[in-house]
Amino acid sequence: MKILIIRFSSIGDIVLTTPVIRTLKTQLEEAEIHYVTKVQYKNILDSNPYIDKLFFLETSLNVLIDQLRKEKYDAIIDLHHNLRTRIIKTLLWRKSYSFGKINFEKWLKVNLKIDQLPLVHIVDRYFKTVLPLGVKQDALGLDYFIPEKDNVPLEWLPETHQKSYIAYAIGAQHNTKKLPLTKMIELCDRINKPIVLLGGKEDFETGESIRSFFERPNSGEYESGLFDLNKKTVIYNACGKFNLNQSASLLKKSSHVFTHDTGLMHIAAAFKKEVFSIWGNTIPEFGMYPYRTKFTVFENKKIECRPCSKIGFQKCPKGHFKCMNDIVFDFYLPQ
Repeated sequence: MKILIIRFSSIGDIVLTTPVIRTLKTQLEEAEIHYVTKVQYKNILDSNPYIDKLFFLETSLNVLIDQLRKEKYDAIIDLHHNLRTRIIKTLLWRKSYSFGKINFEKWLKVNLKIDQLPLVHIVDRYFKTVLPLGVKQDALGLDYFIPEKDNVPLEWLPETHQKSYIAYAIGAQHNTKKLPLTKMIELCDRINKPIVLLGGKEDFETGESIRSFFERPNSGEYESGLFDLNKKTVIYNACGKFNLNQSASLLKKSSHVFTHDTGLMHIAAAFKKEVFSIWGNTIPEFGMYPYRTKFTVFENKKIECRPCSKIGFQKCPKGHFKCMNDIVFDFYLPQ
């Protein structure tokens, strides 16, 4: 049985489809699994052993459809369900199964604060899409496979971080999903351990501001003072220095992960890391919280304007950004 799975974007959403990929491949007899996504997300799936063939949307949807038409699929699994996927399904003219979005329920919650959201994780809703094929959901959680060439040796990190460190993914697609700089510094001070900051090139300057705040002068007297105060935060700014798979490797080697609502949160869940997830304008009830791993949620539930978007904004529409500014960091990390 030849099956095509469609999910164009983004990092986290693609990672969240991996249990479906795995169960289709392992539970259906002689299943051949193809997957189509945007070319910029190629590295997420390149090393997935459950995928037999990858296709990529680059510049032309027509070119992609011509490639897919040659495969003569038995079934199409649409886990994106937008205009482009509808065009693909129509033109391929094959039996298809489409993911049921909850856009209306999200609109009600965002705009009218009416809660009709199903208390179901998006992975479980993905599985409802493929139930007619006879597969059953397993308990293995998410998958993320790192190619050997992207495995980051601990020796690449500063000596202060080679024994143990906390990973903090400081990036996010929208600013209202990220802590302000002052709150990031507060969190790092509260963590009080060696920290590796993860993010893209666009996060490097923020990472440098955090690193410089905790920078330790080459002074024995200064170090003695930090010791007396039990201050152990040392920052390594890895933002923009590693590709996605290398960042995933650093997540895998960390003891715990702090992260905003972003793709690295789901990659950390794939490695069964204990995740401390930070939520601003979005909410876990949208169904995108860490899947099948231990996690703690930091959020401000005392304001009426949240959620203000199902995705995010560049700045707080109200101007106060209380969803992030008023978060209380209450957690315990073993020594």
